[in-house]
Amino acid sequence: MEKTDKKGIIGVAHIFSSKNSTIVHITDLTGTYTFARYSSGMMTDKDREGGKPYPAMLAAKKAAEEAISKGVTYVHVRIRGPGGIKSKLPGMGAQAALRALIKAGLKIGMIEDVTPIPHGYMRRGSRRGRRV
Repeated sequence: MEKTDKKGIIGVAHIFSSKNSTIVHITDLTGTYTFARYSSGMMTDKDREGGKPYPAMLAAKKAAEEAISKGVTYVHVRIRGPGGIKSKLPGMGAQAALRALIKAGLKIGMIEDVTPIPHGYMRRGSRRGRRV
């Protein structure tokens, strides 16, 4: 765990947001120690609401509260969408999760997009081929 003298622990908030779910995972700088991990599906009992902003906000708030209780004060945010041959844009819950982290009291250092982008030729389809 990376610890500075008076500032507290610096962490990394990994936000994965697709159209069906949002996962908020707060780790240390190396990514080996997990402070908190919550998904929007854990905040709602209806499957269709997993990708909506409100459950994502609740998940981020709960993750931030748990991380703050363990000493984290600053976070760098890494937002990721599905990527590859799927959507390159993060889902609806990404912005709501980021706002909830700020509102919970975490200080944001840097925000970056880490969506995997294919370099080269990737075809849509499966092992059995694309059925038209």
